[in-house]
Amino acid sequence: MWEGPARELAAVLFASFPRRDQRQKGERYLRGLLSTEGRKSIRNIAAHVGGPAAEQSLHHFISSSTWDWMPVRQALAAYLEQAVAPRAWVVRTMPILKAGQHSVGVDQVFDPCLGQAFRGQHAFGVWHASEHFSAPLHWRLHLPHTWVQDDNRRRRAEVPDGIGEETEEECASAAVLEAMTSWRVPVRPVVLNVHSVRPTVTVRRFSEAGVPVILRVGGSARLTVRDPALPGHGAGALGAERILTAVRGLGRAVEWVDPEGMAKAGGTEGADGAEGASWSRRVSVAASVRVGAVGAVGSVARMSAVAPVGAGSGELVLLGEWEAGGRVPSAMWLTNMASVPASALLRMTKLALRARRDLAEIGERVGLKDFEGRSFRGWHRHVTLASAAHAVLALAGIQGDGHDRTRARVLPA
Repeated sequence: MWEGPARELAAVLFASFPRRDQRQKGERYLRGLLSTEGRKSIRNIAAHVGGPAAEQSLHHFISSSTWDWMPVRQALAAYLEQAVAPRAWVVRTMPILKAGQHSVGVDQVFDPCLGQAFRGQHAFGVWHASEHFSAPLHWRLHLPHTWVQDDNRRRRAEVPDGIGEETEEECASAAVLEAMTSWRVPVRPVVLNVHSVRPTVTVRRFSEAGVPVILRVGGSARLTVRDPALPGHGAGALGAERILTAVRGLGRAVEWVDPEGMAKAGGTEGADGAEGASWSRRVSVAASVRVGAVGAVGSVARMSAVAPVGAGSGELVLLGEWEAGGRVPSAMWLTNMASVPASALLRMTKLALRARRDLAEIGERVGLKDFEGRSFRGWHRHVTLASAAHAVLALAGIQGDGHDRTRARVLPA
């Protein structure tokens, strides 16, 4: 089922390669990621597509060759933009467990999203996402200070000189802003599904770049209520959970599609979304409050470039979600899309569930976490081609289920 999409995508992705042998190796590696059983190491891929001679060739292609992964990622983004219209770009974490100590970026890491520590690499992926499709486009590997400040480690892993120390929140933000500002793709809303320590600073960074964003926040995030009609106005800085708990009664029920529940049910939706389809639909309560940053003077920068998605007012909005019967919010988000209804914002945040499901079901299958080399460049080349393999299987899936979902269906507000 995937052979046709793989050939078509390979022709697009490897057009930037100046040599024919590079294009052939790129297609061979892509097909190996799609067809090799088990772990997608270079050795296993080579054994499947060409034997011992192929191993040395593919190792050089991934770890030591000169090809630039950025044009390949940009070509993938442009291709998917035409094939499956995204509703947003989702930024999410990808922890990669590693037992050794030489792979680039390996360290003892605490992942707030997992709520636990692990030894390995910590990457952030930028996902092209709609209700029915998601695929990673771009990656940024977070390098802890133990790597950034160690010249010997940097040299052995061939870490570029321009890579400096940054927080995980800065790393995640830079990943999507780098892609949006340097690639020829339309500006789309960003769902930043990462742990935020400085949410208002991060949202302002996106606002100044002209990019609409909705960012997950914790209950202790300090904000001020801007609406005089709501509880907490004039009370100064309050925690996000306290602000939202006070307006729980103003919330409205919102129906949304649960891609993870659908996967468990094993169902598909009719092309017209008719009643009786087996998508898993759930209902949450959503409420939003206009808020300001603590100590901020005036509003954040205006964003005329993102007026089509309702972010032009320069205000901040705090969104809360409650599961059935819940008294405190189950999820809290901060956004610069002030004119977008709470129902539409809530559904947008659920695209993060789509990316999480597809990482587990497709991304890990094609080897996104399987690179065993040590170099920074090798890691980026491998995840770039694994992202392409992910896109091939995801495209084959939506084309093979008998329904046309090549244009994202936007749920009513």
